[in-house]
Amino acid sequence: MDFKNITVAGSGVLGSQIAFQTAFKGFKVSVYDIDDEAIDRAKNRIMNLKVRYQQDLDAAEEDVNLAYNRMAFFTDLSEVVKDADLVIEAVPEVVDIKTNFYNQLAEVAPEKTIFATNSSTLLPSQFAESTGRPHKFLALHFANEIWLNNTAEIMKHPNTDKKVFEDVIDFAKAIGMVALPLQKEQPGYILNSLLVPFLEAAQMLLLKRVADVETIDKTWMIATGAPKGPFAILDIVGINTAYNIANAKGEAGQEEFKKLANLLKSEYIEKGKLGAETKEGFYTYPDPSYLNKDFLE
Repeated sequence: MDFKNITVAGSGVLGSQIAFQTAFKGFKVSVYDIDDEAIDRAKNRIMNLKVRYQQDLDAAEEDVNLAYNRMAFFTDLSEVVKDADLVIEAVPEVVDIKTNFYNQLAEVAPEKTIFATNSSTLLPSQFAESTGRPHKFLALHFANEIWLNNTAEIMKHPNTDKKVFEDVIDFAKAIGMVALPLQKEQPGYILNSLLVPFLEAAQMLLLKRVADVETIDKTWMIATGAPKGPFAILDIVGINTAYNIANAKGEAGQEEFKKLANLLKSEYIEKGKLGAETKEGFYTYPDPSYLNKDFLE
């Protein structure tokens, strides 16, 4: 592996985390998003990440500042990838958006550049032809709060070059992840094959008014000893992501998911309740009720 310059395309919740973790481990990182407003939001996220790294990892202020100084921010795609050894794509979980992005990226990226998608639920083979370099393309998926939940699932598609697969496994280890190679394509990898049905089951209980958010989470936490219930997890993931997944299934003809997407849009997204990042989602932050010592009583 000879990766020096890493580009992260898409600076949302997870994109910002991937970029900062990579810089924290010593790589030069270029962050791309579509406009200055998106870049300003990314810089704010990363300022918050500097604090979290100091709190959660006992990182020195000097080290988080050095990490930030290894980062540069761009709204010009051809400029951001001109020296890239690896591009990690973390744009919204919408097929058309990802396809259009790869069509543009294929035109401007150097021949040496490897492309990796951080898609949560879509398969790399869906986009392989759009990349213009199927053999240099695969999936590299991270869990939210990457500095604590340090999994990296590396999933090839049938035409991924073996050395590319091995190099990305090595890169994942180099940025402090536990590398988890998948030998075969699987929608949702390992983590989301387990997590998404769990989160969807919880959302369906809410949609059908079987129980409220707190009761559902409380049930799961008491019965399994888990530190968080499904709605607390959804707040960390971000309600926009849950909406995109539900909306795609709704558009594919699954009526219940259409209703779920409408609920998430009208009751949460349109009210600015996007999850922990906006201080309100299913819970209110920084002191959500599920952290109260009497929540499980």
